[in-house]
Amino acid sequence: MSETPKIVCKNIWKIFGTYPRRTLENLDRSLSRAEVQEQTGHVIGVNDVSFEINKGETFVVMGLSGSGKSTLVRCISRLIEPTAGQMIIDGEDIMNYTDAQLTELRRFRMSMVFQHFGLFPHRKVIDNISFGLEIRGMEKKERKIKAMEVLEKVGLHGWADHYPRELSGGMQQRVGLARAMAVDPEILIFDEPFSALDPLIRREMQDELISIQSEVQKTMIFNTHEAIKMGDHIAIMKDGVVVQIGTPEEIVANPVDDYVREFTEDVPRYKVLSVGKIMREASEATRSNGTHRVNASAKLDTLIDIAIEANGPLAVVDDEDKIVGEIDQSMILKAMDSRS
Repeated sequence: MSETPKIVCKNIWKIFGTYPRRTLENLDRSLSRAEVQEQTGHVIGVNDVSFEINKGETFVVMGLSGSGKSTLVRCISRLIEPTAGQMIIDGEDIMNYTDAQLTELRRFRMSMVFQHFGLFPHRKVIDNISFGLEIRGMEKKERKIKAMEVLEKVGLHGWADHYPRELSGGMQQRVGLARAMAVDPEILIFDEPFSALDPLIRREMQDELISIQSEVQKTMIFNTHEAIKMGDHIAIMKDGVVVQIGTPEEIVANPVDDYVREFTEDVPRYKVLSVGKIMREASEATRSNGTHRVNASAKLDTLIDIAIEANGPLAVVDDEDKIVGEIDQSMILKAMDSRS
């Protein structure tokens, strides 16, 4: 993954109300969001948020309803205008962009997928998917070929000539995803894309998108109240503030406060915790015996079958196959317990 950030968000504020800039200039930073609203009649949507997103990374913004996550994600594309701060994409502060530059950014480099699919009911699936290409002026035959490629990628083989009304909710969301991907954007922004789907379909879509991302390696940004497993990095928000940013493993293993801890308590720890996070120092027996070896970066859920077969501890090795620790069945079981 590239070391150069694709997106840099610097000190972004969004205040809703009649005089947002004046309110920010006179803001007492010690006041809570509720106190600011009571005293000024203005609402802080995003409170001095900064982060970086690398090229090809999946960045997930999580939080309860009203936390500011949707506002923040929409500030990235300036669908919502920040009150203050910098939003830098590929080294350029898009806060300085003209309307024409913003249109070009959204048309050629960025796509969005929303909770409400926004499909055209009178257009067939293939024509919905190719709509962005049509707007770009691509010739009909060429855009149909491109749209068919993406249709296959999202698992809609055989549905090209159907209308949206003939599709289930999950299938309609796949069309929305395909439409966003068809223009081959550098950045994909998802605003609560799966929240209208039932839990089973939602998990299927999350897993499928993880699989697609492993192939296309786009820079993806998710606004959601769940799906921590999808992110390379997670930002958890409360009252417009980013409470914690980290990898899924860092957040699950080391929540900064009770809000984050409660927010992640239902996350299956064995899916996000790595062996290296819970290993202990290797014993002499482990170092000298020919035992099962597992990489320190492996997730716990990949060890279950190996641990059951092993008579003793597993040797934990680094990428050069050097033993750096050990782990046994009891340690795995304890780590899988959300109360530990």
